Order: sequence, then structure tokens, then C-alpha cells
Amino acid sequence: MKIKIQLLLIAIISFLNSFAQPLSGNKPITHADSLRGNYGATRDWWNVLKYDLHVTFNLKDSSINGYNVLQFKVLKKGNLMQIDLQQPMVLDSIVYSGELGKQIKINSVKNDGNAYFFSFGNNTLQNTNYITIFYHGKPTIAVRPPWDGGLIWANDKNKNPFVSVACQGLGASVWYPCKDHQTDEPDSAEMHITIPDSLVCVGNGKFRGKTNNNDGTATYDWAVVNPINNYTIIPYIGKYEHFDEIFPGEKGNLSMDYWVLDYNLVKAKEHFKDAGRMMKAFEYWFGPYPFYEDGYKLVEAPHLGMEHQSATAYGNRYKKGYLGQDLSRSGWGLKWDYIIVHESGHEWFANNITTKDIADMWVHEGFTTYSEVLFTEYYYGKKAGEDYVTGIRKGIANEIPIIGRYNVNREGSGDMYAKGANMIHNIRTVINNDALFRQILRGLNATFYHQTVTTKQIEDYITKTSGFDFSTIFNQYLRTIQIPVLEYKTENKSVSYKYSNCVDDFNMPLYVSFGSGEKESQLIKPTQEWQTIHLADWYDGKTFSVDRNFYINTKKLD
Repeated sequence: MKIKIQLLLIAIISFLNSFAQPLSGNKPITHADSLRGNYGATRDWWNVLKYDLHVTFNLKDSSINGYNVLQFKVLKKGNLMQIDLQQPMVLDSIVYSGELGKQIKINSVKNDGNAYFFSFGNNTLQNTNYITIFYHGKPTIAVRPPWDGGLIWANDKNKNPFVSVACQGLGASVWYPCKDHQTDEPDSAEMHITIPDSLVCVGNGKFRGKTNNNDGTATYDWAVVNPINNYTIIPYIGKYEHFDEIFPGEKGNLSMDYWVLDYNLVKAKEHFKDAGRMMKAFEYWFGPYPFYEDGYKLVEAPHLGMEHQSATAYGNRYKKGYLGQDLSRSGWGLKWDYIIVHESGHEWFANNITTKDIADMWVHEGFTTYSEVLFTEYYYGKKAGEDYVTGIRKGIANEIPIIGRYNVNREGSGDMYAKGANMIHNIRTVINNDALFRQILRGLNATFYHQTVTTKQIEDYITKTSGFDFSTIFNQYLRTIQIPVLEYKTENKSVSYKYSNCVDDFNMPLYVSFGSGEKESQLIKPTQEWQTIHLADWYDGKTFSVDRNFYINTKKLD
């Protein structure tokens, strides 16, 4: 039985690494990928200020229709604009609001696959402008959400409609027209979702009201007042019940709201206590929750989970761990609900700090996977956190680098989760000052508050704030699939060692042990050249081990 359980866990971890991100792998780069991933002349001259979505969900035929009022600011001279809307959705028309509120229909709109291009002709663009984009269609249906994206037309166990969207990687343009690139987040957004009046719609931010349309439908209004990435703007439709609490946080009282299917209300009130525990731990490590004005929500979803800003998707079946399994095999992963902790951790790393290009998604997933370690440590002690982070190494595949290809909407390896977290743990162990490490985590969230960033900005910040040049460590773990090997040999009272299988000038210091006592543990600074350390008479001439907190391999030479 033990062997069967271990094989099951290996299969689950392999599944996560293979399918956690829909665009990872070595798929050929297409013209459509280039249109999505490039931030060039049709995008860089204008900045989205707000999306105002008005969408009707037609449950009978799995279609949607509506319009998006897109407010934008002109940054520099430009005229040709790209709007993204994925097939088989249909863009019907675009209307520009010109001077004095004059409505001008854009007549020449050219379609290139999932992108639409048009110019404003001789119309003079203002500092702030509005276009209204009308559209309709039957969006791509997600087959295996959240690992592949699209609309989810499901039913709950009582056969009531249970509908939502999962579109990370695939892109928000799968269900609404937008500037579908992570570089440009709208400063705010509204959703006005029309559904059958027997159901409830939950969205991002704060509830603004409900309008009964006296035709069997109702429109729910939700709004966020903070910058938000396109793929995290999501409606949830179902037979929901609501409860809430107030968390006394670093910036005052934070509203924490929970929306669950009606028949799960009682068990949710007990199980969702992990959300308050999460908030306490993460405010300690990362700083204040980044969206106090929009509140925090945990919303039951018809898929496993996703980091939808201020409305985290939950589908872990009210189990501890990951669907009842401990991905670390350490035992600690069954002390808390994986989806509540992991997806909520993204509020800091993904939603607060967002990468400009999805090639740098390790910033989202590496730090958020490490948030699981920090949560474990906060409640169960440092050794428990170390057990957890070293345990998840078993799921690392090392098939392709963590960083993907830039400008083509292509993520890197699913190793961005476990390997990314272990790289961060390496960095923390090198720093060897948890107060400083915590300062770095909080500093990242303060310095890059509500910003989109590059990996270089994150790498440079950590190097500068820590006082140690981590550049070769970042290069090793993010840009290669090689795991450093510390080669060593013992002779009498001496140990010689050097690095191999590593990038040039790899410089990660290591804590090593030559015996069982504290005095036998030392810091060494290996290079790719042999070094020798001479030890005292107590050394047995054989014992040599590297602190388990470093993600490296060792090789003893004769």
C-alpha cells in the first residue's frame, strides 16, 4: 500500500509540472503567438486606464454577448491600435467617443486571427479616450480547467448551473475584447454581468448592486479600484451563499468574504478558517494585503483554483493538502488547504507584482510556492518549512529552463513552482539572516506595489538589498536545466571540493558538515577550481555532507 501511495503522489506531481501552465513546453511558435506576445507599435503608444464590461451569459446555448468600454490614455504619437479577441468570438463593431462626446464608428477594422487592427484616421485623439467594443459568440470551452483555458459551463451536484472562466496563459481575450498583454493592467475595472435571476454572480472587488430586469434575468455589478491583470477579471455564476469576517490587518480592517454553493455553507464556515490563518502569516512575511480597498474573497469555483485578484477561485473539495494529498510527502502539507494558501499567496506575487512577459512567470509561481513554505514555517516551525521545501524537489523535472521565450506569449517550464521555490530557499540560506530575508520579501511588495516588472528588476533588487551578487545563482536555476554538482574527495584530515555542471563563475556558498557536532559545520565558498580545507584531529577523514537546504547534488571522487 505504501508503494502505491508513493506512486500516486509521483503521478500527481508530474501532472502538476506538466500541465500547471497551458503554454509551457516546446510547442512551435506561431504567428498568433507573436501577435499576442509582442508589445510593439500597435500597443506601446497607449495605456489602458479602465475596462467597463457589460456581458450577458446565455446559459441555454453557451454563448455570451455584450460590450467593453475601454478607457485609454495616449502615451506618445500613434494611431494603429490592436485589440485582442479570440476566435470563435466575433467582434461586431467599435465606436470611438471623440471630442464633446461625439460617437464615431470605426469602419475599417482588419482581422488577423485573434487580433483586430484599426486606426483612428484623421480623428484627433485626446489625452483620455474611450472606445466601445461590441462582440458576441460562443467562447472556447475549457476541457480540463484550470490547466486549459476557456469558459466553464458546468452544473453543481443539484444540477444547478455553475459557470465561470479560467484563462491564465490562454488569455482574457478568450471571453472579452481587451489589450491582452500582462504589461498593461487597467487601473480599475467594472463588470456588469447579466444572468438568469435564479442565480448569483460574484466578481472581483466590491459588490455595487443588483438590477432585476423583469425578464427572467438580473444584472450584477462588481468593481475593482486597483490595477488588475486581464486574466484575473472573472465572473462566477451559481447558487451561492455568503458569509464574511473582518481581519484586523496592517492597514486596518480588511473585509474577507466567502461565496460558496448553498449546500456547502456549513462546512465552508469551518474549513475556510485557513483563509484567516493565511492572511496573518502572509502579512507577516510579505507586508499588507495589496488590495484593502477591494477586499479579499474566496469563491467556490467549478475548477480547482486560480489567483483571480480579490476573488480567489476555490475548488479543492474542502480537503487539506492538494485534493487530499501532500505534494511534499513530508506530512506538513496535510495541515492546511493547498488551494487557499497557494492561490491566495498570488495576491502578493502575480496580482500585486505582475511580470510584463509570461516568460518570467517564475516570479509568480516560484515565490508563491515558497509562500507555502513560509506558511508552514509560521505555524509549525522552521524545520517543518525545511521539510516541506526539500520534499517538493521530488517533482522537479529539469527538462527545459524555467524562463521561457520572450515576446511570443510563451511560458517556461512547470519547474517554476518547485524549482523556483528551492532557488529562493537557496538564496535565503545564503543570506543566513531571516530578518533581512523578510525585509526583502516585504520590500519587493512595497517597491513594486501594483506594478508590472521584469525578472531583471526582481533579481537586481534581491542582489542589491542582500549585499550578495546572486546573478550566477539566478542564471543557473532559471536559465539552465543543470543542477550544480559539488565534487569532493577526502584524504586523511583534509577535504577538497569544487563545483561542476554549472554556469561560469557560479558562486553559491555552502554550509557543510564534517561530523555530528556544531563545531564541525562550516561555511565554504566553492568555485570551479579545486580548494582544500585542512581539519583538526577530531575529523574522521570520511564524513562530509552539504546542508539539505541547498538544492545541489554531490559527488564523491576516489
